[in-house]
Amino acid sequence: MNPYTRTAAGIGELTIRPLDPDADAVLLHAWVTHPKAAFWMMQDADLDDVRTEYRRIADHPHHDAYLGLLDGEPAFLVERYDPARLELVGLYDAEPGDAGMHFLCAPADTPVHGFTRAVITTVMAFLFEDPDVRRVVVEPDLRNTAVHALNAAVGFAVVGPIDKPEKQALLSICTREAYRRTTAGAAR
Repeated sequence: MNPYTRTAAGIGELTIRPLDPDADAVLLHAWVTHPKAAFWMMQDADLDDVRTEYRRIADHPHHDAYLGLLDGEPAFLVERYDPARLELVGLYDAEPGDAGMHFLCAPADTPVHGFTRAVITTVMAFLFEDPDVRRVVVEPDLRNTAVHALNAAVGFAVVGPIDKPEKQALLSICTREAYRRTTAGAAR
């Protein structure tokens, strides 16, 4: 896969490339165990746990992980999965062309206004770059109100709460058209 790149006005160049579970493990460990990543549910993971988890994802035929860069520097993590085969099996009415998504922005000492919205907008553009993707499906923790607002900003419609083994989640779906409509005029 060639890296996907998009420029976000006032933020910079955002690039998404495949994650390397071994080379990126130390960086990922710092991100997923940070207190700001509590909803990622890896707070107690050690370095080997993180490396093992991302090797498992890399080896899985229906799950992928990517590293996001801001102006060439690591800045966010993206996961794409098939929700009909992972995470949401039996919890919603899956359709052909559904892609599940998780994203995590790296903890920052000095947050940049608009960065997280630029990341989710870029992640959605990246996913919809695949002509087979018709809808993006997410299942963030019900308590994660910040991500619910971000999801709405890029076109997600709330389906409703669902009970997963590890959390109560807010199932939301974004169609290609809803994404285009809500992000019209955003930097390309």
